[in-house]
Formats: sequence, structure tokens, C-alpha cells
Amino acid sequence: MSDLLKKYKEKRLLQLSDAWHNAKVMKFCYLFLLPYAVLFFIFVILPIINSIYYGFTNFNMLEKPEFIGLRNYINLFLQDEVFQISVKNTFLIAMIVGVVGYIMAFIFAWLINELPKWVRAVVVLFCYAPSIAGNAYLIFGTIFRDDAMGWVNGWLIKWGFISQPVLFFTDPANVMKVIIPICLWMSLGTGFLSFVAGLKGIDQSMYEAGYIDGIQNRWQELWFITLPSMKPMLLFGAVMSITQAFNVSDVPRALAGYPSTDYAARTVVTHLFDYAFSRFEMGYASAIATVLVLAMLLCKKLFQAILNRVGK
Repeated sequence: MSDLLKKYKEKRLLQLSDAWHNAKVMKFCYLFLLPYAVLFFIFVILPIINSIYYGFTNFNMLEKPEFIGLRNYINLFLQDEVFQISVKNTFLIAMIVGVVGYIMAFIFAWLINELPKWVRAVVVLFCYAPSIAGNAYLIFGTIFRDDAMGWVNGWLIKWGFISQPVLFFTDPANVMKVIIPICLWMSLGTGFLSFVAGLKGIDQSMYEAGYIDGIQNRWQELWFITLPSMKPMLLFGAVMSITQAFNVSDVPRALAGYPSTDYAARTVVTHLFDYAFSRFEMGYASAIATVLVLAMLLCKKLFQAILNRVGK
């Protein structure tokens, strides 16, 4: 045992020595990286550390934070019924918008990859437009308006399908059925664009070599060549899908109201927004933010584990 421990220490010292040597050789590279590292620490790492700390305090932004231990987290998971509703809605959105939207974005990119350039450009513009038009979802407020002036209700009444307007954004039974497709449409853009770029960047000679080695159809080509060659883009798309799915808040608040009827469209970020900027309970809001970040990290690890099995 002592010999193994000694060998392990020698190996670690050798690794540290090599790392220090490489750092000295690449010192100018680290110097160029320093401004970004400082900004990243100030605007990303430091706020996360502060959020974790404030999650254990009672803090209203006016008085000194009071350390209360795990009370915020206990209240969050055991007493806050609205948070439980928001978690259910958020994970429902994450499963549909995140997973289904991710798969749809890749399938669309794969299907249009062989189309003529001008057709591909039109499809890319159509799919990416919602991402660059930040308030594009507001048009659905007119389309699914809860009275007879709404387009859908007006058409349904005119054609005799209904006699009273459907309450799309007010009825708890309908609100998520409308919100989720809107969020799904708006989530296709960034991941879709990265998939299109990744598909165009694959060396075509790899496909020729694959068919020589025994690949017999497009599905084998997709699994053994296309997906392994696009792992960086796939991971980027996964991160963007997770981030967008867990951060849904603007669409439900704008369309279903704030708060929505019976909190039917409540999400975790909306719950966080409520406690942070309406009630100014920053300690409780920080606890919500910490839980949200941990959930996003776990989902990212899950996506990464799945992608590592692609092509094996």
C-alpha cells in the first residue's frame, strides 16, 4: 500500500510539474485570456456564489442579510405549493420544448441539408426568425385572444364549431396547451442554426469511406458518421435547449397574465421573478435560483452522457 501511495504521489507531482511547465510556455496565451476570465468571474462566478450564500439568508435588499440556514429550502420544497406547480410546469416545458424541440431542430436541419441553397436559406430564415424577433410571441395574444375578437375564436364561431369563445389563456385546462407550442416554435432557432452549420462542415470523404467500410443506408450513415462528427454542435444545441426550456418566463407572463389563473402557467423563473422583484425577498429568490441552476446542470450532464454514447 505504501508503495502504491508513493507512486501515486510521484505521478501527481509529475503531472503538476508538466502543467506548470505548459503554463509558463503558454503564458502569453493566458495573458490574452485574462480579460475574459476577469469578466467571467465578476459577472458569472461571483453572482452564482452570492446567490448560493443569500439562499441561506433572509434578505430584503434593505436590511443586512440574516443567516437562517436551510429554512428557505425547507419552505420551498415542503410548504410552497405554488413552487410545486411551477416545477411541474417547468419540467413539462423542458421535456417538450427542450427534448422535442432539440430533436425537431436536428431533423429539420438534416432534412434540408440536401436541398438547393436558396430553399435552405428560406427554411433557415423561417426557423431562426423567432429567435431574433424577441417579442414574436405577442402575435399569439391576438390569435388566441379569449373573446370573439381573437382570430381562432372568431373563425370557430363563424364556422359554427362553438357558440362561446374558448378561454385559451384564462382557463387553467387550456393555457399550457397553447403556451407550450408557442415556446416550442420559438426554441428552434439557435440550435437549428448550429446544426445546419455542423452538417455543412462535415467532410464528405468520410461518407465515401463509410460506404467502403460497410455502411448500407442513410440511417447507419447518420448514426456512425453524421452524429459523431457533430458532437460539439450537438452539445452546444443541447445546452441552448436546456437553457431556453428552463428559463421560460416571458411568454407565460405576457400571454397568460402575471399571475396566471390558479398559477396554471407558473414556471420556476416566474416564481423567482415574483419573489425577487415583486416581494423583494431576495434570500428566498436566491434559493429558487440555486435549485434551478442545479437542475440545469444535472440535465446538461444527462445530455452529455447520452451524446457520449452516440456512434458506439
